[in-house]
Amino acid sequence: MPTKLLFSLFLTTAALAADSPVTGEISAAAYPSIQAALTANTGKLVFVPAGDHVITEKLRIRGDRSGLCGPGRIIQQNPAQAILEIENASGIEIRDVTLTRPEDKSETNTEALRAQNCRDLVIDNVKVINNRTKSGAILVTDSSSTRISRCLVRNYMKVSIDDRTQGDVSGYAFRCTDGTGIMVRYCQGTLIEGNHVIEETYFPSKESRDQYKLGTFVKKNPEKGPLISQQAWDAGYTDNWRQGSAIQVTAPEVSDFTRLLGNHIENAAQGIDLHCDHVIVSNNIVNHAHIGMKAMHGSRNVLITGNQFIRNDLWAIGLMPGAAAHPAQDGKPANADGGSIIANNIISDFGHGDAHWMWGKERSPFKFDAGQDPDDPPLTEVLIQGNLVHNSGPPRYIYDVLISTEPSGPRGLHFSNNVFPPGTRGVCNLELKP
Repeated sequence: MPTKLLFSLFLTTAALAADSPVTGEISAAAYPSIQAALTANTGKLVFVPAGDHVITEKLRIRGDRSGLCGPGRIIQQNPAQAILEIENASGIEIRDVTLTRPEDKSETNTEALRAQNCRDLVIDNVKVINNRTKSGAILVTDSSSTRISRCLVRNYMKVSIDDRTQGDVSGYAFRCTDGTGIMVRYCQGTLIEGNHVIEETYFPSKESRDQYKLGTFVKKNPEKGPLISQQAWDAGYTDNWRQGSAIQVTAPEVSDFTRLLGNHIENAAQGIDLHCDHVIVSNNIVNHAHIGMKAMHGSRNVLITGNQFIRNDLWAIGLMPGAAAHPAQDGKPANADGGSIIANNIISDFGHGDAHWMWGKERSPFKFDAGQDPDDPPLTEVLIQGNLVHNSGPPRYIYDVLISTEPSGPRGLHFSNNVFPPGTRGVCNLELKP
């Protein structure tokens, strides 16, 4: 073989050793560690080869157009550290990698993937397994134009304490399961599509409650707050011991222009939890959740269409003001809920979920509530049309629709062309007006 050809083949082989065979970018295999590869190649996509890559310090990505891709599994051995952190960058891409922790070190107080102050961030086909935290397994904050697509978040809940002793609203702390799969805060223009968020360890069973003493008070203020019943206060126990959400978009008056499309959620406390404006919630499946979805704290212009809510037990769709809602004050416009549409959703087998034993039959698929504080502006102008409640047996709810009768209750609810088989007391606690 000619010398020139041999030299050319040598160069090609050497290049393949350092570059990803899939993307042509840099391979972490050519460096002492993944972090070393990231540090040496700012602005490039680092390929993580197949196999297990053990770390004890979080990976840090800095610099525009940097990122990680590849089939490798990154295993964080240190519960005090996140797995991957991205800050102050534009055009970052994280694709195809698995982020996980060993089973005996899965409980943590931090995230698997944390992104802050980013623009045009892409998180695609990433698996986040066994990152159990009160925070989000995937957390994106203070960012714009983020896309979170086709990811799998599995096992994100942990046993924790929910402390509500601050202030005079509740006045107690209790043992609970908590955690959020995908959490987005203070963000604009976020797309969350095609993800699977699944919890496979902590279920709403009597066995879990008894094993972990869930719902049991661990602290009480001298006086009861208004948001807990006297019966629960005296018993030192609350049924509300499943906290967190599969997907949450929060930061009222800041988070805006969000799309949640085609996600699949299993075994959540709350399937989709929204505290934001101008939202599309479409073509999602929420199976086995206390709450299918809710929008509150001044959520305005929320379009909820074409979703499937299956075996939810507390309510499937809820709209209501919250403590963050407020009237216009000091030159600041009101933060009010409403101007929303709920259309063409199917709610099936309501009250037949795993948590039915906790909540019983005194519940409703649709809930339109009053505010938490006296000055909360009421929920106003909501169009509810073309929705179907479908039961495979006798109904396990009192009304299809429950509307608060408090003075600050909803106003301007418009119903048309819905199929609402009556509950044990009827279709609604109030007369439904078109």
